[in-house]
Amino acid sequence: MISRSFFFRTAILCVLSLSAIQGHAQKIGLKTNILYWAATTPNIGLEIAMSPQTTLEINGAYNPWTFADDKKMRFWLVQPEARYWFCERFEGHFIGLHLHGAQYFGGFDQTRYDGYLAGGGFTYGYDWILSPHWNLEAVIGVGYARLWYDKSPRIHCEKCRTSEHRNYFGPTKIGISLVYLF
Repeated sequence: MISRSFFFRTAILCVLSLSAIQGHAQKIGLKTNILYWAATTPNIGLEIAMSPQTTLEINGAYNPWTFADDKKMRFWLVQPEARYWFCERFEGHFIGLHLHGAQYFGGFDQTRYDGYLAGGGFTYGYDWILSPHWNLEAVIGVGYARLWYDKSPRIHCEKCRTSEHRNYFGPTKIGISLVYLF
């Protein structure tokens, strides 16, 4: 698993790198997905304008929690995306192409999972302007993910472990994000 200190150092580095980029006329958006927070998953995203109608975004999320009865689903997730805006960037309708990668560990029933996922998909979204610096964004994505993992009983048993994989097609991204524009 990725360490907490690595995650926080990476997040701080991303925020500090903003000071090296000149932000004029809404070229950078810093965002967080409210739905992830509702699921107790801290997250942050950065979106950078590439042209009047295209942007590149990278989102990251990390869930380090253990819940009651030692139930957990710890994971980190990275989801970069290229977007095309129909009107102009950070306003109105957009479509995108996203990738995703994650590492996860945990389980809620009698089974424990320790594995990875990778894939990609297509997104559609809409961005509402709330004020000169604040936007609200809704996005949904569908696509593919390849999951490969070790499966074992929740009580550690090395010889009971099996390696499995799955292919997933369906929703791969959902969000309602609060965006601050620089």
